[in-house]
Amino acid sequence: MMLLFGSGNFLTMKKGFVAGRTNVTESCTMPTSCKVYSFTDWYEVGSYCVKYFNRPLNFTAAEFKCRATAPGAHLVSVHSKKHNDYLLCMVQNFNPNNLRFWLGAFELFQSGTFLWTDGSFWDFQIWNRGEPNHLYTRINECVEMISKAGQWNDEPCHAKKNYMCAFKWDTISKPSSEKME
Repeated sequence: MMLLFGSGNFLTMKKGFVAGRTNVTESCTMPTSCKVYSFTDWYEVGSYCVKYFNRPLNFTAAEFKCRATAPGAHLVSVHSKKHNDYLLCMVQNFNPNNLRFWLGAFELFQSGTFLWTDGSFWDFQIWNRGEPNHLYTRINECVEMISKAGQWNDEPCHAKKNYMCAFKWDTISKPSSEKME
């Protein structure tokens, strides 16, 4: 069962919930709706509007789908633990049975250097234990979020996964060319 509070916080009670036992509840904070005209079904994460898509695509197809969905959009990049937690909360609320989705990161030519598709700096990472393991497989070159802790994994780019798109909210204007406040 999921409860939504006026603050936008969710409380999820898992199967087997017993009153008085706190270890069976989880909560997360959903980001607020994006305040950009015609993108109010997206969510504000930092200076980005972000949307989860429950349509499995390979990494390249997902990136191109993002680019076609909104001006300046790419697969989502992550630059802080807080923003990573918002993304995890979104996927927990929209698809709690499958927390795996593409992030906008990939390894540059098997070099061990990861980049974001939007060209932003690689200034945050939260790899799952033992990851990235691309050095051992040579085929894991794209990055996904995989766990309840919001940790990341490197994965073959041809795998089909759900994905999140993001664009800078200040790059899109209202029809009258005034930005929404």
